[in-house]
Amino acid sequence: MNPIKKIAMIATLALFANASFAQMEKTVTVGGAAMYPSKNIVQNAVNSKDHTTLVAAVKAAGLVETLESDGPFTVFAPTNEAFKLLPAGTVDNLLKPENKSTLTGILTYHVVAGKLSSEDIMKMIKEGHGTATLKTVAGGNLYASMKGKHLIIKDEKGGWAMVTIKDVNQSNGVIHVIDHVLMPSMKM
Repeated sequence: MNPIKKIAMIATLALFANASFAQMEKTVTVGGAAMYPSKNIVQNAVNSKDHTTLVAAVKAAGLVETLESDGPFTVFAPTNEAFKLLPAGTVDNLLKPENKSTLTGILTYHVVAGKLSSEDIMKMIKEGHGTATLKTVAGGNLYASMKGKHLIIKDEKGGWAMVTIKDVNQSNGVIHVIDHVLMPSMKM
């Protein structure tokens, strides 16, 4: 076989192999976009129309590089609608440069070191007789429990969020989409 045909054949095989691999990835749709397990948390989150506020907050807090690192991380990701449930002006105020440390504290309160699937968390809940305590990278605690078939995450202030989309696997961890913003006990 002549060298040009050989190169063309190898290139064609490589193209089909890459296309097949992409189809084999088990994606979850979040905010109208496929979330690819081969991409990191930030690479996927920027494509979700439901997480534009979270992405803006992560950028304002300077956490992009951290969430692109190897991790692994478990992220409880509030939707845009979750942020809208906060008192009027809260998000705009948190995005101001002078409030970067408060914003960072709130965002890192949504992150747990390690990769915890919903099954892992439910096992911890069972072992904890109905509640599992999750230590956040901010240093606070989240409390996981079940409400019927729904995974619930409670914050230190008594607020809670329901996991609406679970087990969105990433190359550096997992995202669980939640319907409320969780608040640490720190003074705001």
